[in-house]
Amino acid sequence: MTEMALKSFLTFFVTIGPIEAAVLFAALTPKISYELRRSIAIRATVIASVILAVFTLFGDPILGELGVSLAALQVAGGIVLLVISLDMIFARPGGAIKLTPPEGAEAQSKDDIAVFPLATPLLAGPGSMSAGILLAANAHGEPLGLAVVMATLAAVMVITLVLLLLAIPLNHLLGITAQRVLIRVFGILLAAIAVQAVFNGIKSSGLLPEVVEARRPAN
Repeated sequence: MTEMALKSFLTFFVTIGPIEAAVLFAALTPKISYELRRSIAIRATVIASVILAVFTLFGDPILGELGVSLAALQVAGGIVLLVISLDMIFARPGGAIKLTPPEGAEAQSKDDIAVFPLATPLLAGPGSMSAGILLAANAHGEPLGLAVVMATLAAVMVITLVLLLLAIPLNHLLGITAQRVLIRVFGILLAAIAVQAVFNGIKSSGLLPEVVEARRPAN
């Protein structure tokens, strides 16, 4: 369970992106009061937590009703996470975990950014939703495994809330270079998790015949 907890924590952390969310939050709220910023951060975290919890708990049964297998989910989720990890590693502007120019313009004009763009699509985006479904599916319906996934999700969301509350001082403390280094490191970890998910999906799909190593009889 320790391995599953660590994998779940890393996957949620890099797909939810608390560091990037804090950076964007600081950029969108430089002139508002601390009280209002705290209110926005709390509401955004709660809304994103509810969305991700629903996808984690009920995403797999819904996909089952649609006739989507676990193997297909593993491959699809792995591909989505791999695309996100490449955006993180190469720091692509406007990548899968960024806001599009129209979204950024709309966010700048909004008085309340808790729901959009903070809760979704920044925190509860396609990557984190896919991650929740994939991790819950890997628990194979075991209550303890699912509890570990939900506990790690809660832990990451608590960290996210803390970073949002400390967004502006943290932004000044780390600087752009340190932020980019951290994002790239987590991107590499996410890429490894994503590729492993694709491998697991292909292996469990039965599409490729298993290679049986022929053993020579002992003399």
